[in-house]
Amino acid sequence: MLLEMDCNRALLIAQIMAIMVSVGGCSQYEPLDETLIIREELDARMPAELAAQVVVPYELDETVRQDVEARLNPSGSERRRTEEILDFVFGGIDLRYSLTPTRNAVETYYTREGNCLSFVNLFVAIGRLQRLNPFYVEVEDYQRWNYHEGVVVSRGHIVAGMYVDGELSTFDFLPYQPKAYRDFEPITDLQAIAHYYNNLGAEALMGGDLEEANGDLQIAASLAPDFDKAVNNLGIVYLRTGETTRAIELYRRSLELHPDNVPLMTNLARAYQQEGEVEAAKELLERLEESNEANPFFYVYRGDLALADDDLETALRYMRKAYRTDSNLPEVHVGLVRVYLALGNFKQARHHVERALKLDATHEEARKYAAMLAQR
Repeated sequence: MLLEMDCNRALLIAQIMAIMVSVGGCSQYEPLDETLIIREELDARMPAELAAQVVVPYELDETVRQDVEARLNPSGSERRRTEEILDFVFGGIDLRYSLTPTRNAVETYYTREGNCLSFVNLFVAIGRLQRLNPFYVEVEDYQRWNYHEGVVVSRGHIVAGMYVDGELSTFDFLPYQPKAYRDFEPITDLQAIAHYYNNLGAEALMGGDLEEANGDLQIAASLAPDFDKAVNNLGIVYLRTGETTRAIELYRRSLELHPDNVPLMTNLARAYQQEGEVEAAKELLERLEESNEANPFFYVYRGDLALADDDLETALRYMRKAYRTDSNLPEVHVGLVRVYLALGNFKQARHHVERALKLDATHEEARKYAAMLAQR
């Protein structure tokens, strides 16, 4: 069972740090080494040979630690230290956005690029070194997924959370732009590591490396057995390696805990289809249609499904439903771009590319379509 966490844990860590400083008097401050704590938890949860493979994504090496300590001052108000970290990340090392691969804190520092989770890994690592209390937060506005070769690959959206001078704040890759997250939940470091390995596994799946995907997703599922996204993606590995029965059993068990989970239901329907269980697949798809009338991502998924079947009329109908449900999501506009390109309507495709990039200038797929349309 996943460890439940609220912000009290982060506050407790901050209190421990404060006690260490007051007791130590003028002695040199030694930050709490959470890596040792998490290693003990890993050893308790996993076989030793598997635990030894796990990289703690917020762990820093000595070179990075020395650079941070030389350039940042761990004293002063929490707000000043926070702003100094952001200036270091986006000014000092000039971090650039890159959708893939997901990187740990050290890799993010050396390559100077990464995605949202890569940034959070680095932010959490530096923040804790600077006597602050950052923690991982999962944003739960909508289920987000990618349709890829007949299945739905799941990834979460992670931001950093922290109490700054007593006020809860969140930070992501574009920290100076206002955000409107509808729902978010602090998660434990173990859950964060599971998200990290799920991201790696999802990227390997999208790249066709099933061996790498299986290894990463086995780690994620071992760390958090009821983590629906990791279980969903591990089931895809089983589907693609011909272990359809194993995938069906895995999805059925997970749906007992997450009965309305769209990716799990969608991929189970796909597994039923592969096994020739047509009626079971049809029943699941009907349930999906009834229960996701307010979910724009579901409509985008169904539109992509129709597009893959070359049913352009149905694809456009579903993408328009997604647009009517929420026109402020870049994924919705990118879905419309795909359909309009298939229809040969380049004017409408350009319009929705522009809308997508206004909503998210870093959106990888939108940028690719913009470059392609610029050549026409």
